Amino acid sequence: MGDLYFRCQWRVLSVFWLGFLFSLQSYGQGMDQDRLNILSEKYAKKSLPLLREFLSIPNDAFFPKDIEKNVKWCEQAFQSRNFKTSRIETETVPLLLAERKNVGAKKTVLIYLQIDGQPVDASEWFQESPYLPVVKRQNTEGEWEEVSRDQWEHFEKDWRVFARSASDAKGPVVMFLSALDAIQEAQIDPNFNMKVIMDFEEELGSPHLAKAVKENEKLLKADMLIIFDGPRHISNQPTLTFGARGIATISLITYGPIKPQHSGHYGNYAPNPAFGLSKLLASMKDDQGRVSIPTFYDGVFIDAETEKILRAIPDDEYEIKERLQLGRVDKVGDYYQEALQYPSLNICGMQSGWINEKKRTIVPDWAKAELDMRLVLETDPERLIGLVKKHIEDQGYYVTDKTPTKEERMNHEKVATFLSEISYQSFRTRFDSEVGVWLQKALIKAFNQKPIMQRMTGGSIPISPFITALGISAVGVPTVNRDNNQHSPNENLRLGNYRDGIKTMIAILSERL
Repeated sequence: MGDLYFRCQWRVLSVFWLGFLFSLQSYGQGMDQDRLNILSEKYAKKSLPLLREFLSIPNDAFFPKDIEKNVKWCEQAFQSRNFKTSRIETETVPLLLAERKNVGAKKTVLIYLQIDGQPVDASEWFQESPYLPVVKRQNTEGEWEEVSRDQWEHFEKDWRVFARSASDAKGPVVMFLSALDAIQEAQIDPNFNMKVIMDFEEELGSPHLAKAVKENEKLLKADMLIIFDGPRHISNQPTLTFGARGIATISLITYGPIKPQHSGHYGNYAPNPAFGLSKLLASMKDDQGRVSIPTFYDGVFIDAETEKILRAIPDDEYEIKERLQLGRVDKVGDYYQEALQYPSLNICGMQSGWINEKKRTIVPDWAKAELDMRLVLETDPERLIGLVKKHIEDQGYYVTDKTPTKEERMNHEKVATFLSEISYQSFRTRFDSEVGVWLQKALIKAFNQKPIMQRMTGGSIPISPFITALGISAVGVPTVNRDNNQHSPNENLRLGNYRDGIKTMIAILSERL
């Protein structure tokens, strides 16, 4: 009897120690691929109500009361996952910092998340509201049809969640929260401390971020920065981005008569500001889409090493043109990735008079264009803005930074108001940086393939203030589908990407640093 008792006790202890040793192995080497697949599938389905709840909170930064609701939601979400939260106050809405320390951690990872979204025109959305998320699937005719909510948890990978910020960038936020829940179930603690900084004005250009980071260097101090934002490569393979362009904006207004005038009475007499603005903008680029303002691209040089990096990205130029339905492309670069290495000058929108059912036969009183410039490290944004302003003056315009007076209008043949703002500069990180090597290891373990390594992404994220103030390297971990309609009506998130995004973040959180 005693011998039998001893053997039973020995088996119990053996099972215990084997489990303990297995957990140590998991802790030391990250999580195996099978376990990753099971957890990511489970939490993709389990977290859909959380995603729906978060997407249902309006998040246009032009409405601070709505942003406050998002701040409170994030506070609760992170506090319930053992993070300590604090608000970093700014002149408008706060930044939110969530911190979690882990036993034995020697390094700290700063994580950037964007919470706000672009404004919406609800009339252009094919659903009740951009803030009432729906899941849709494509039928045999290629049309998107709604899936009833009771089927959500049985989702297929090509179904999509349609809502503002589904991809840009609340989807990645919920992916991260779900990954935290998954590693808790797996009893894996990251071997690094985490600081999560949440930006609620990214779509406004993060106007107060740089000042806040500079004033809170000690609070934000970290060893590296990762950004959970942006779309994967067009092939939808696992991707890492090691840089992004910065952004500056220009508002340009030209003037005609002091008030709109009858086009029969004053057409052929009162100069039309829309024609003037059109000519002015057209003069800034040649027929190949290149900025024709002298020295605009100066300083950018694609050497042999950079060329090799860019050519290694598996772009299918025909696929890109087919997806965009383009018969030609601009020739700033010889191919897509090369084009992203240069600064850009873009017309975001134009307005003058009235159109559609409100059209009127008038000579407008003004015409306005909003422009953006995507910035790269090699070019000074102040210089580029100065070049554009000088070009306008060289076209015979009197340029002011305010609404012109009567005297200014009458004393000059051409008058323009020119306003500019630099949001933030570009950043770029080496592939062999500590953060870069660490993230590559995590993604290789998760997907059994090396991720696509992008030197620069064409979009802009406000990361340079962190790099400048904190002296750290940064890498982006994009997860969403590229054809997500971000910034546009009917923004969406492919559920296969949602699941893979959770898998990506579980792999990163469980990878030893």
